[in-house]
Amino acid sequence: MLTYELEKKPGVPLYESLYRCIRADILSGKLTPGQKLPSKRALAQNLEVSKITVEGAYDQLLSEGYIRSQEKVGYFVEAVAQAKRLPPVAHAPEEEESCLLDLTASACPDFPFTVWSSLQRQVMLQLSRKLLRPLPNRGLWELRSAIANHLAGFRGMQVDPENILIGAGTDFLYNLLIQLLGRDKIYAVEEPGYGKIRKIYAAGGVEYTCAGMDAFGVSVESLGRAQVLHISPSHHFPTGLVTPMHRRQQLLSWAASAPERYIIEDDYDSEFRFDAHPMPTMASLDTAGRVIYMNTFSKTLASSIRISYMVLPPALMDRFQRELGFYSCTVPSFEQYTLARFLEEGHFEKHINRLRRAYQQRRNTLVKLLRQSGLPLQILEQDAGLHFLLQVDTRWDDETLVAVLARRGIKMAALSSYYHGEVPEKDRRCLVVDYSGMTAQDLQKLEGMLKQWTIDN
Repeated sequence: MLTYELEKKPGVPLYESLYRCIRADILSGKLTPGQKLPSKRALAQNLEVSKITVEGAYDQLLSEGYIRSQEKVGYFVEAVAQAKRLPPVAHAPEEEESCLLDLTASACPDFPFTVWSSLQRQVMLQLSRKLLRPLPNRGLWELRSAIANHLAGFRGMQVDPENILIGAGTDFLYNLLIQLLGRDKIYAVEEPGYGKIRKIYAAGGVEYTCAGMDAFGVSVESLGRAQVLHISPSHHFPTGLVTPMHRRQQLLSWAASAPERYIIEDDYDSEFRFDAHPMPTMASLDTAGRVIYMNTFSKTLASSIRISYMVLPPALMDRFQRELGFYSCTVPSFEQYTLARFLEEGHFEKHINRLRRAYQQRRNTLVKLLRQSGLPLQILEQDAGLHFLLQVDTRWDDETLVAVLARRGIKMAALSSYYHGEVPEKDRRCLVVDYSGMTAQDLQKLEGMLKQWTIDN
């Protein structure tokens, strides 16, 4: 009888652990070709696991050709190439820890491994054949429908799933938009703003301009000859500004006042607003079909889950299907079915509520530590998103300030580094604090550091 010590590991279903054990014995020759395996019931009793666990392992081995099934007789080991003993591979040296605290990198350390792996197992067992079918170029209907329901409940948007397009990350979708809207247009990006967006537009061969911002967001007067505006009104990065309703209406009027003007609304951080419900999206206020809504699950689940989407106005979706409909969907069906169930069964809403509470507590603790430090700091925030600004009263310039912090073990970015042109004096000596990846241990570490610091002012 086969005997294994199966350990429960986060993110690894028990059936997969059993599958790996049996596969290893087959590859090593411990289980020989033609050898009969124990029945599912007998193996389950011997290992003290459920029959479903054994069934899942056998199904996986069967689908990969390691075993064969003979009706009313049982399961037998197939002849496969034996694993060769290879010389050990030299592991790449681990990178030295460059800092004690990295407050520049966005992260989501609270991934719902248990629920996600359970849904993946359901999808694999119940939809195995469907996973092999060709995908619609816009993405699976199940996921688009789940996203439409989510947007209706959370953002008050009435969206036809037919107008949703799924893509592997926003970078891919930006490049699709360049082709869809045209390289002959001038694209406006926020100043200051996320530098990667500028690089994508430059690499895509389009002309872009930097749109100036005031206390209410992008000013219409700064748009000049631009025809496409890329904006993050729910929580601007890096300033944290939330665009108020009157400015949103002004920008919508600008888009509707001339043919082929569009607004790309990047709503990436809207889930994390702590003092009130998020403001209505610009897409939900749009009556002229000029707003392209974009969002991603990278911030709410994990950056490695490359699933993003955009909602195109009906006329633009028709154009996409005519001119770019030859593109295949870039997200595998396995991930799409899993995410669809995660949304439809209410797991995403519960996950966001847990994250919001955890992030709010994390932010409040961090703000309290900074305010109690006695250092010449001013915290600038709008109770939204996963970062805030920290104004430092010092004679050091931004480059020196960032370098001093790095020497003390903290990696931070200055607000000035997000400017493409001249930096206003008010935005100098201002740091961007991204606390999304901080743990309780990081907060304790920072508390100890702050007690030892002084800042040259």
